[in-house]
Amino acid sequence: MDAFNPDREEVIQRARDAGIGAIITIGSDLAGNRGGLELSQKYDFIYSTVGFHPHDAKDFTEEIFTQIKEWAIKYKFQIPNSKNQTSNTKNQHSKVVAIGEIGLDYHYDNSPREVQRMVFGKQLRLAKELDLPVIIHSREAKKDTLEIIMHSGVNRGVFHCFSGDMDMAEKAMALGFHISIAGPATFKNAKRLREIAQALPDNYLLIETDAPYLTPEPFRGKRNEPSYLVHTAQAIAALRGVSLEDVSRITTLNAKLLFRIGGMPDQRKIAYQIRDSLYLNITNRCTNRCSFCIRFQSDYVKGHNLRLTDEPSEDELKRAIGAPGRYKEIVFCGFGEPLIRLEVVKNIAQWVKENKGRVRIDTNGQGNLIHGRNILPELQGIVDSMSISLNAQNKELYDAVCRPSFPDAYDGVLSFIREAQKVIPHVQVTVVAIPGVDVGRCREIAKELGVDLRVRELDVVG
Repeated sequence: MDAFNPDREEVIQRARDAGIGAIITIGSDLAGNRGGLELSQKYDFIYSTVGFHPHDAKDFTEEIFTQIKEWAIKYKFQIPNSKNQTSNTKNQHSKVVAIGEIGLDYHYDNSPREVQRMVFGKQLRLAKELDLPVIIHSREAKKDTLEIIMHSGVNRGVFHCFSGDMDMAEKAMALGFHISIAGPATFKNAKRLREIAQALPDNYLLIETDAPYLTPEPFRGKRNEPSYLVHTAQAIAALRGVSLEDVSRITTLNAKLLFRIGGMPDQRKIAYQIRDSLYLNITNRCTNRCSFCIRFQSDYVKGHNLRLTDEPSEDELKRAIGAPGRYKEIVFCGFGEPLIRLEVVKNIAQWVKENKGRVRIDTNGQGNLIHGRNILPELQGIVDSMSISLNAQNKELYDAVCRPSFPDAYDGVLSFIREAQKVIPHVQVTVVAIPGVDVGRCREIAKELGVDLRVRELDVVG
């Protein structure tokens, strides 16, 4: 963009200084595509996209389409050879990482709508042919945008600088698309966008600048640039009740997965921090196969890889924890049922308490069934709180949703809750708000059992 002609090198350096790991420069016309490709060749951490914006659709020709396709093919399969490139090139075979910015703009109507739709569809078909994601621009064109994408068969991409409503976001995610939030999320009067930024599932969240436009607070009114991304990330972190590090890790992972850039984090986490708590992933085994469980959809929670290759020892867990007292609490959670490894839980919990830490266990409530005895007295004095998954108002729904190994699991969970409150200082039960779950009745059950109820939203984990 011309706005960066006077100081482009300095802008790029400020981005690096601010902790930006990679930049994707978005093409929208021939000159922009060419400039982005040149930057991606000059800098090992800059990638580009090629595409034609709906504003300019009226100028689209077969020659332009051929040029975009040639660029995409040439740079999609380029193996980076920069001496500064990271040595892990497994997922770094492209400097063109998407087709875009493409889409529809019915706000300005700079090009006839039927022409916009034709150009949009043609570029979507190119993306599908080349197996590239797409960068979608959609302004006041919700219905046509979603329908054209659905008919194209493209299911990888991002709705950039999202300005739609929650219904549009949900429909886009159902088609496989990410939602990208830009600087307006920092604006106090952007109520709808801020609500969407708060509600999006982790796996679909991306952030961006759209520089030189949409500058976040506290620089609103000035030229935007990549280094300002941290302010958007901070605002989103505050809205979602997580840390800046959480948003950084989540959105970095999502960008790597979508655009196939950079190496994937392959280190399995046995201890992972979310906000100011430390979670322990001590097993991936579980006696339930819950239909909503994240482990059947992804290896990651809040950007942490929780897919274990083997179960950690007590010494490994102690080293991973370090000083327990620096965390709000140590939580036995992860990708499995922690009480399967009861002795490990007891020994580590005892050690945490001896070192001035607090202990919480997140459990499916089948510990007594697993071990064939009442294990809760063994946890007295070493566990401060327990969160038990109730998940249904009756046995029939529980069996259908949770698919337990034990035939009488639901009754066992209710019994476990009753016994837990006798020896654990704080006990709460949880349900996931999915179709069929009667939250009101679950609340009544929790009250009858004398415990608190927390309702979890579907696809919101960690």
